[in-house]
Amino acid sequence: MVPQTRYRPHTSSDQRRYVDEIRLQDPIHFLVSTSQGNKPGIALRDAITSKFMRLVDRDEHLFQGCGPSISVRLSWTGYQPWSRQIPTRDFRSPPGPITKSKLAKNVAKSVQRFIEEHKDREMEPGSDTRWAVGPGKIDVDDLLLVRMEHVSMGSWQAILHINRPIR
Repeated sequence: MVPQTRYRPHTSSDQRRYVDEIRLQDPIHFLVSTSQGNKPGIALRDAITSKFMRLVDRDEHLFQGCGPSISVRLSWTGYQPWSRQIPTRDFRSPPGPITKSKLAKNVAKSVQRFIEEHKDREMEPGSDTRWAVGPGKIDVDDLLLVRMEHVSMGSWQAILHINRPIR
């Protein structure tokens, strides 16, 4: 797994209001079917290019009865916490909640944006540089989206796995 700290609101009152006093939803798992059974994690490149044939429950509707967007959060080791808003509604005809495949694509694009924004940034002092992002380092093609964890009201953290040895 890509090492991350779990997102927490900054103040104790926000922690109480947005985490402690609400019911967090169960994680959303991304499984792909293989000849050996279902395996955790969809390749981010497959999600970005809409290759969803092997994604289990790809047409499952998510975030029903939820607000119009969520924050996707990353607390990638060596970098400042990062977030991006993505829609929870699909505006096709008829409009409705997004599917698991659409969520995977939106999260993959968010991670791609994170990498693009951080590829030339220095990591925090003392960080393990094996986890640096960008060309020649960890890039979109190296990553799998394993699950999304509900970490606070309206916020979900992407849990990622690297599909090669880190060096």
